[in-house]
Amino acid sequence: MVYLGADHGGFLLKEAIKAHLEEQGIAVTDCGTYSEESVDYPLIAKETCQRILADEGSLGILCCGTGIGISMSANKVKGIRAACCSDYFSAKYTRLHNNANVLCMGGRVIGPGAACELVDVFLNTEFEGGRHQRRVDQITAIENEQ
Repeated sequence: MVYLGADHGGFLLKEAIKAHLEEQGIAVTDCGTYSEESVDYPLIAKETCQRILADEGSLGILCCGTGIGISMSANKVKGIRAACCSDYFSAKYTRLHNNANVLCMGGRVIGPGAACELVDVFLNTEFEGGRHQRRVDQITAIENEQ
């Protein structure tokens, strides 16, 4: 399952990603927003991330104007490793090395074609583990100290 969330600045990008995933037969849950009317991205990030964590093995995609604010908000949710990406290499390696479970992008930064390519690489890249697991464990340990 892929959970999608966006504020008004990322709404159109979310809709393009949703259509792209549905065309591929990928199960999608749209956590909002559902229009370009102004909403607060921290609340969308929180709700979407809670749903991701409740569904073991699922991933998420969050969009706002830049992808930055919504990624900052997502990373406040314990258990979430969100990465704001706008290039192929980052989208691939955040899964491969960081085991990210949320991809964040900006509707005012990246077009729908490129975004869908990043979604594809993010969803189709598996965590490599090995020496990278130690680092992910260190991130979790820092998170657990808070």
